[in-house]
Amino acid sequence: DPAGAVREALLHPIASPPLAEIATGRRDAVIVVSDITRPVPNALLLPPLLETLGQAGLPPEQVTILVATGLHRGNTDEELAEMLGPQVIASGCRIVNHVARDPESHADLGRTSRGLPVHVDRRYVEADLKILTGLIEPHLMAGYSGGRKAICPGLCSVRTVMSWHSAEMLDPDEARAGNLWHNPVHEQALEVADLANGGGPESARTSVFLLNVVL
Repeated sequence: DPAGAVREALLHPIASPPLAEIATGRRDAVIVVSDITRPVPNALLLPPLLETLGQAGLPPEQVTILVATGLHRGNTDEELAEMLGPQVIASGCRIVNHVARDPESHADLGRTSRGLPVHVDRRYVEADLKILTGLIEPHLMAGYSGGRKAICPGLCSVRTVMSWHSAEMLDPDEARAGNLWHNPVHEQALEVADLANGGGPESARTSVFLLNVVL
């Protein structure tokens, strides 16, 4: 019962208040989704998310669906319809692509401990409620996908992404599939996510919600 599992996750999430509780009183929300190159079941995840937000006082008109393209091109209208489903397309939400090569659309959040420049889509940074979705599977250099990768590289500028993909980051043996221990690619993505979410995990607990799936 995939739909039931999603609703149960929204009501009883891991290490987080329920989404309805986090969403109450918010002025707006951004839902981050992977682009069409990732097999995330967005058409299954998004309707209960939007329903929960509506019940908490956030109608679709106050919700933006932001496609985390990373360095990929923006998804076309046809691709968006395929990956989001007709219910979401007709919901009234604003649907936009992240554009890594548009410097004006990014907020400058400083640098990580390794000196990576942190430029993140300002539509995400400035949102009152931030919701991340995605898929968890082994990743060739970050250990596993999911979580922080929706932000880095998903919502970062070309400068941030190229620094994150640099030879210095990829050279250590720890930067490999299935490993998060001392993995610089993983650790730097976490730092970028913390900065994008307000400076650290504690601030994120009250303004960020994560819905990931394992296929």
